Amino acid sequence: MLAALRVAACLVTILIAGPSHAESYPSGNVRIVVPYPPGGPTDVMARLLAQKLSEALGQQFFVENRPGASGTTGTIAVANAAPDGYTLLVGTPDFLLQPIVKTKPPYDAIKQFTPITQAAVSTEMIAVNPSVPAKNLQELIALLKADPGKHQYGTPGVGTPPHLEGEFIYKITYKVDVIHVPFQGAAPAITSTIAGHTSIVHMTAPSVVPQHKDGKLRAIVVASDRRSPALPEVPTLAESGLPGFSSDFMMVVVAPAGTPKAIVDLLNSQIAKILKLPDVKERLATLGFEPVGSSPEELAAKIKSEGEKWSKVVREANIRID
Repeated sequence: MLAALRVAACLVTILIAGPSHAESYPSGNVRIVVPYPPGGPTDVMARLLAQKLSEALGQQFFVENRPGASGTTGTIAVANAAPDGYTLLVGTPDFLLQPIVKTKPPYDAIKQFTPITQAAVSTEMIAVNPSVPAKNLQELIALLKADPGKHQYGTPGVGTPPHLEGEFIYKITYKVDVIHVPFQGAAPAITSTIAGHTSIVHMTAPSVVPQHKDGKLRAIVVASDRRSPALPEVPTLAESGLPGFSSDFMMVVVAPAGTPKAIVDLLNSQIAKILKLPDVKERLATLGFEPVGSSPEELAAKIKSEGEKWSKVVREANIRID
């Protein structure tokens, strides 16, 4: 009887302490992990959020870059952190895709994380070297069918959204013979196609748009479900004869699983306000991103639906990374 009373007392203490802990948050420094080197768009986003959150909440939010293994190193560090709101992750599609494409998943993107918000999104694009005669997707497919095995498409790496969208379009949908050439990042993939070593490149809008405007590449289709504000004349996949599929480059903010709802809601509301600030919107636009600011529930649904979509592509294209 005495033991039961002690257990009950402990439970009451936990229930009382939980909300008060959340209400006092943050009472110390908050770490925002970026699983990539400094300087990229994810790092810029994290530093924008860190600065604005520090100003709004009166405690220091700081960025910690933990690159390695296509974002896996930093992501695992967050998954293993205490679920107290003092460790956050700003992730990209790698966050979702690494468990899908790896033979041994390094973590579970749903079970080991608490969604906070989808912060921003950018469109994915398909572009060609100007010497390639194709002006749209259907002309490109016709070209690839006429010359099987002759052309290559570059991406920032195996298992990235540009790679998976390429496999879906070329291998699964149109069944054309085109060679995938994975690079270590966006810059070498873009450079290769500009030089004509690869005919085609699949990449995010921020990497393609400047080269298109300079005449070094020709963007022929947007792989997302809406046109890019930066190149509104370029049609989407659906408008190009391939409806029902899209590929976005999204940046998300998540925390370790079990992070208190009150903390999640506070961070979500603050980030939503930050994303509406004119200077933040302007900075994101220069990077080729649009602010989103979704609810935790909307992000959870997005992670689930994107996971199902990409898992199907990975199975059908037989993609696995050891």
